[in-house]
Amino acid sequence: MTVWDRPEPPTRPVTLDRERIVAAAIALADEGGLEAVSLRKVAARLDAGPMRLYRYISTKEELFDLMVDEVQAEILPEQQPGDWREALRVLAHRTRQAALRHEWLADLLGGRPALGPNGLAVTEATLAPLDGLADVDTVMRAVETVSAYFIGAIRREIANLRAERATGLSKHDWQRAHGPHVTNMLATGRFPALAKAVHDGTDVDAETSFATGLDWVLDAVAARLARRPPATGAPR
Repeated sequence: MTVWDRPEPPTRPVTLDRERIVAAAIALADEGGLEAVSLRKVAARLDAGPMRLYRYISTKEELFDLMVDEVQAEILPEQQPGDWREALRVLAHRTRQAALRHEWLADLLGGRPALGPNGLAVTEATLAPLDGLADVDTVMRAVETVSAYFIGAIRREIANLRAERATGLSKHDWQRAHGPHVTNMLATGRFPALAKAVHDGTDVDAETSFATGLDWVLDAVAARLARRPPATGAPR
């Protein structure tokens, strides 16, 4: 059958917009990580031609930026706490919860600032409670310190979850499997501090560890802020 004899395929127009494209990309990433996301795969998920997506998004990096900004909307609290410690605590916990729902987010946290509308709103929600408590540079260092803690803690937790899936061993299964080696090494007496931590330390879950570490960091920031004069023009 020649092309002239073959009936044309039925037209199935697909309405596209960035919202649908980003939703499809997030669904793919939730299922298989960032490596599962490409413009071709997103187009297939939407039953559209890949070239059509280039009318909306130029590169995969742009798509990642849009995906992160969409998830940033999940991080914003409905109401902004008035106390700066509570505000930063809420944002840190909501970031962790978003990363547990979308593990790929851990791979994109940090680095250059998120410039989408939701990303900027999260930054504003982070800075606003500290406004006037110290000079701008001190506030920025405080925010960077807290962010460095919770981003690192989130990445470690996600890495452990991925390791559990990759090996098929839970944390306790892994510890039991490597217990004889660790016991033999500690018995040499070369690692007394580590031995004390292993034998006497309390095993806590990831959420407790995250919350405790966050409180310690906030305590340190509070102590630092207490030694700084308020920003010029701020009430004393």
